[in-house]
Amino acid sequence: MSTIHTTNSRTANIFNLIKQSLNGREQDYTSGSIRRAVILLAIPMMLEMIMESVFALVDIFFVSHLGKHATSTVGLTESVITIVYSIAIGIAMATTAIVARRIGEKNPDAASKAGMQAIMVSIALTLVISITGAIFAPDILRVMGAEEATVQTGTTYTRIVMGSSMVIMLLFLINGIFRGAGDAMMALKSLCLASICNIILCPLLIRGLGPIPAFGLTGAALATTIGRSIGVFYQCYHLFNGRRVIKFAIKHLVPDWATIRSLIDIAWPATLQFLIGSGSWIILARLVADTGHSEASAGYQIALRIVVFFILPAWGMSNAAATLVGQNLGAQKPERAEESVFKTARYNAIFMGAVSFIFLFGAPWIIGFFTKEEAVAGYAVQALRIISAGYIFYGIGMVMANAFNGAGDTKTPTIVNLFCFWFFQIPLAYTLAKVLEFGPIGVFMAIPIAETMIAIVSFILFRKGKWKLKKV
Repeated sequence: MSTIHTTNSRTANIFNLIKQSLNGREQDYTSGSIRRAVILLAIPMMLEMIMESVFALVDIFFVSHLGKHATSTVGLTESVITIVYSIAIGIAMATTAIVARRIGEKNPDAASKAGMQAIMVSIALTLVISITGAIFAPDILRVMGAEEATVQTGTTYTRIVMGSSMVIMLLFLINGIFRGAGDAMMALKSLCLASICNIILCPLLIRGLGPIPAFGLTGAALATTIGRSIGVFYQCYHLFNGRRVIKFAIKHLVPDWATIRSLIDIAWPATLQFLIGSGSWIILARLVADTGHSEASAGYQIALRIVVFFILPAWGMSNAAATLVGQNLGAQKPERAEESVFKTARYNAIFMGAVSFIFLFGAPWIIGFFTKEEAVAGYAVQALRIISAGYIFYGIGMVMANAFNGAGDTKTPTIVNLFCFWFFQIPLAYTLAKVLEFGPIGVFMAIPIAETMIAIVSFILFRKGKWKLKKV
């Protein structure tokens, strides 16, 4: 009876924790159980990233039925738009670090000011990217190795997606502000709203219904842009209504150059960190297109969307580590920050190991939902199985990287990415794909090998503890 009682008690505690994580109430993550703090933050952050990955899966599900050129367009455009994601994530990571540190110091007004300064900087930056991307959309596809038929099919899609860079930036950045404040539920709600709108609009605008015309591939771009825009409006409403931990006010619009300099000092290596990774993915996508043509490119992009669907929840859990590190360093509790990271890494490795098992044995069944073209499906299954072989290391590596970022030490993971991606992964992929003539399979193999190296190097550097001395 005591065993049954203990089991029931543990089950009740787990459900209670889940309920608390989703109620959106303000919590103090600098005291009490570390396990509880990790779970309270990780659950909404994982769900938030699932909502982000739903964007990718919904688009590729409907677009894949429009043919290989449409699928290739989405994949190649996404490979380039990851540059925007990188900048957005870099600035968001810097903002999360500063906001978390101020919240840990019990100074929410300074946290609000930092958030507003970050938004002002990001708007100025993405205006340039949006205009440039919209103008040179067809050239972007050609540079990525797209066939001329793909360029003709996808120029409008690419133009809309690149032109909406500001919306992408703000969605990532504002959620970074909420995460730094420990308000993970607010970030989840905004992405849920954006994702639901995208799910509804995607089939309507791609296929048409009644008086709504069928826009085809262009409809996918419109649906995603409209959905994200609605999410941003929802975020802004809650930033200015004064009911959250972060409360924007008119006074915060005055430029604070000290805060901006601190933000840029953390953001530029964080942005470079993700640009390095994105640049590597772009080159890998080009290698796949060169060695396997449109069938391999389409298969690779389908596999990547599925991979991202599961990597993003793991990234959400690693975001919990960033918030916990930032807030605990602000509260002068570096040992608690370190223990939070190790617990989060353990949970993430378990999650990613389970996903790897599913992909290794269920890849053909999963890919069957997205394409019926035999050649495309064959490449997609191979890519999914090979890439997922290193999932446990992905889980550990991303937690370590985000722990550095949460401390404001964005330079360390940037250097790790530079060497492991550009001086190891890319040469390895080229050698396997072209020199040894493995083709796209060689590119797929280079991914888990490089990610494993990143995890090992990051873990060793984290144990040295220099990140604890970082001032923000």
